[in-house]
Amino acid sequence: MSELSAVYLPELTAGRLLGSWRPDVPALLLVVVLGGLYGWGVARVRGRGGSWPLARLAAFAGLGLGAIVVATMSGLAVYDRELFWPAAVQNVTLDLLAPLGLALGDPLRLAVEALPEGGAGRLRRVMSGRLVRTLTFPLVSTVLVPATELTVYFTPYFATALRVGWLHELMYLHLLAVGCLFVLPVLTREQALPAWCTHPVRAALVFLDGIVDALPGLVVMTHGTLIAGAWYLHHAPPWSSDVHHDQQIGGGAMLGLAELAALPFLLAILAQWVRAERAQTAALDRLLDAELAPAAPASEPGPGPELVRPWWETEKSEVAARLRRQGWGD
Repeated sequence: MSELSAVYLPELTAGRLLGSWRPDVPALLLVVVLGGLYGWGVARVRGRGGSWPLARLAAFAGLGLGAIVVATMSGLAVYDRELFWPAAVQNVTLDLLAPLGLALGDPLRLAVEALPEGGAGRLRRVMSGRLVRTLTFPLVSTVLVPATELTVYFTPYFATALRVGWLHELMYLHLLAVGCLFVLPVLTREQALPAWCTHPVRAALVFLDGIVDALPGLVVMTHGTLIAGAWYLHHAPPWSSDVHHDQQIGGGAMLGLAELAALPFLLAILAQWVRAERAQTAALDRLLDAELAPAAPASEPGPGPELVRPWWETEKSEVAARLRRQGWGD
């Protein structure tokens, strides 16, 4: 027993899961760099007399960077080589929860507002480049997330990462980057998606993404063959449950976290949709007020034809077309 206690970690409990921490230098450097750049951008925008919502800052730092810290340095990271389910929670946190938090902070819009005009122009050109447009195309990025998770678990990728430290860190970055490819363009206020991706379309894509993201968890939970079985059979501590049961717990956790992340994602899209509709309605009301304002009586009747026809019959704007469809011309 003394030999086993020297080799294996103590039994995992809720207290040890919350209280066990170990530093991960590459992940810590990433968090410091991202947080420093974001803080610099906020300070620069406010220094120019602009404003940046505190809620976006809190989402980026709390949910985004916080999820990275929890996934890579908490008890999940301490026990991920002993049990499968902490590793599964780690990976889905980096793939879904952390990108959602980072995207809610809207770092793309912040970068455009904080950078000088030349730097902002270069960033927009990169965002509109062919490679970025292809990777962030909604139907492509939606498939990339579950495809990456399935590739991680059902190829030698994951088993090798458990043995090779630098590949494990690369896997962390890989999962985070793939998750950001879908979430960042959908939530940013910058024009990073095709014009047909209106708010109703985005809401439908997020709903579809929530269904697709649940597939890896279902596959892992119901798969009969052990994932990285040789590793976990060899390293499973004596206090752990059956290795197959451990994998089922991991798949269930992946499924639950995927659905949990989909709900705030959908709510964020719906909130953006409501704000956009309110802004459009306010702009329409201002135009109507200007058009329908009582004019000073003319000294002589008989205005010309251009004065008789209202603006929504002559203009070719989106607002005018909307009024014509509503029957204003009648």
